[in-house]
Amino acid sequence: MPPETARALCAALSSPRLRLEPLDERHAPAFYPALVQDDALYRWISLDPPESEAQLAEHWCRLAQRGYRSPDGLCAWPVWAVLRASDGQLLGRVDAELLLAAPAQAEVPDEAAAASAIAAVTASASASAAALLAPNLGYYFFSPFWGQGYASEAVSAVLAHLAGCGTQRCAATVTVGNQASARVLLKAGFHFHRILPGNDVIRGEAVDDEEYVWECQSIPPTPLNFSTKAAIF
Repeated sequence: MPPETARALCAALSSPRLRLEPLDERHAPAFYPALVQDDALYRWISLDPPESEAQLAEHWCRLAQRGYRSPDGLCAWPVWAVLRASDGQLLGRVDAELLLAAPAQAEVPDEAAAASAIAAVTASASASAAALLAPNLGYYFFSPFWGQGYASEAVSAVLAHLAGCGTQRCAATVTVGNQASARVLLKAGFHFHRILPGNDVIRGEAVDDEEYVWECQSIPPTPLNFSTKAAIF
């Protein structure tokens, strides 16, 4: 993923009630106490509380220093702190994982197909408006702010931004039974796609996920053959 593309994907955003800031170490003092005190947050997500504020700050500092890219540089990992615009109150976060979409290839032998796919992605990296795929969009909001429409507003703002950057398709997963989170995705324009058995582990137990998908209506759907919950913290 070209560094300039990853940086552009993690731009500051706003919506009528919210301000979305690229997450970095400066947000750790506000996040840390909420993450360690909000037990309800962990009912539906495979996230462990951070060990310390310093550990959280260091992790996010490294992410920002990499330009919001994965350690191998292949993916963009934009992540935003979601704040209430009126008073700066921290509400939660939204993150995504994005890949460059390789052009459709004719069927060729496996080795040739692999080489062709690598060449296509490399060529796409130099394009000024490369098409993107988002195999995962994730979010969490602290429980005092549930039920107020903040998650739907933030996800919609991020999705509009990603679409404007050339994203063709975006997938998101929620644990089966988490109806509130499913409603967030439906309100943002996603549709239910499939059940993923044993896709996540929460408190040591395998759980099934529901996968939801958003597709840009002007671009033919491109299959994503994997769906995970990103663990960017």
